[in-house]
Amino acid sequence: MNSNGLLITGVDRDSIADQLGIQPGDRLVAINDQPVRDILDYRFLCANEELVARVVTGDGEEWEIEIEKDYEEDLGLDFGEHSFGPTRRCRNRCLFCFVDQMAPGMRETLYIKDDDYRLSFWQGNFVTLTNVDEAELQRIIDQRLGPLYISVHTTNPDLRRRMLNNRHAGKIMDQLTRLAEAGIEMQTQVVLCPGINDGKELVRTIEDLSRLWPRVHSLAVVPVGITKFREGLFNLRPFNREEARAVVELIEDYQRKFLARWDYPFVYASDEFYVMAGKPIPPTENYGDFPQTENGVGLARLFLDEWELLKEDLPDRIEHNRTVTLVTGMSGEPFLRQVVEGLNQVAGLQVNLEVVKNTFFGETVTVTGLLTARDIIDSLQGKEIGDLLVLPTVMLRNGEDVFLDDLRVRDVSQQLRVPVAVVEGPRDLVEVALGIKQDTNW
Repeated sequence: MNSNGLLITGVDRDSIADQLGIQPGDRLVAINDQPVRDILDYRFLCANEELVARVVTGDGEEWEIEIEKDYEEDLGLDFGEHSFGPTRRCRNRCLFCFVDQMAPGMRETLYIKDDDYRLSFWQGNFVTLTNVDEAELQRIIDQRLGPLYISVHTTNPDLRRRMLNNRHAGKIMDQLTRLAEAGIEMQTQVVLCPGINDGKELVRTIEDLSRLWPRVHSLAVVPVGITKFREGLFNLRPFNREEARAVVELIEDYQRKFLARWDYPFVYASDEFYVMAGKPIPPTENYGDFPQTENGVGLARLFLDEWELLKEDLPDRIEHNRTVTLVTGMSGEPFLRQVVEGLNQVAGLQVNLEVVKNTFFGETVTVTGLLTARDIIDSLQGKEIGDLLVLPTVMLRNGEDVFLDDLRVRDVSQQLRVPVAVVEGPRDLVEVALGIKQDTNW
């Protein structure tokens, strides 16, 4: 966090700041004698109707400006990429860390380990709280920085210290309890490792966290991800089907108890666990308010529910014959197979499902979002794709058309010599497959 204030990169026209003569290149240092270290301080302190802002201009002059404004009125300042200053890095050496298993030679950002409570509040990043001191814990409480997304992994202090390889990791329940008592909402997760924090340890974790409900609003249990790049790392293995089934059944038992007690399921197994276990995705009521879809919990159910509504309105046939190939990872096959079978009931439409194995990270990595462009190209080279190749957007960097291996959608299109469409959900998929939506890349 920046102790010298926030660098102003933009000023909204006709805003309070503009009328006061504040310009890009100036620095906002304090509001009401409180330091402005990042965008969170700025938003929190600006909630007052009477402000005294201290600004250092680009020429080095120091201004003290008295401001009267409406409660929700903003000053009109933009801090750009400087809004948070340096990101707080992770100090743990987790024995299951996925970043440690990344392939060499990829873009630098993929190797960054952040553990910043500010980004947990701002963006939903999961943090461990191992680098949060007393003053920062109090700041979370004072500024009401919730919900927070917290990686718990286990509530056993000794086991958590070992799993995270951090001597400060054992105080997690004290931290969570204090935040809960202060009314801070938390979404939590466990990365489950067979033979380490499953079984009785998982039972302990569920029991401990459920005592802090509703402030601890949810607990997602996701399987450890293991790539082929684990040389020199802790000896881990993936869950087998029987172990995955035991995890799912344990969680479903707890869901029944919590639904009866609170009318809320609280704990969830990720979609990937259901695929591993070979069990059907639970009904919608087992997902509460779907608090952790970005953690891979409940996405399959939302997908299937939307498909159920869409399939009722499918046409009997399309005017021009059309062949489409849809790509998925291994974990997406059980859900997409239902959609493909439904679409193939439309006369004139042929949809093929291509299940691509992850050779880049290793075949134990089955989620669609970790497939690379090279895996897709190698899997489909020489095959009959048809009129269009359809890829889910989860394969791409957020807001861009770039895969994990830095190839772009157009690279896939050019190498396979076929138009490519990227779809976000069932409606996109149906419209692209039927030819209603023409959103393709060459």
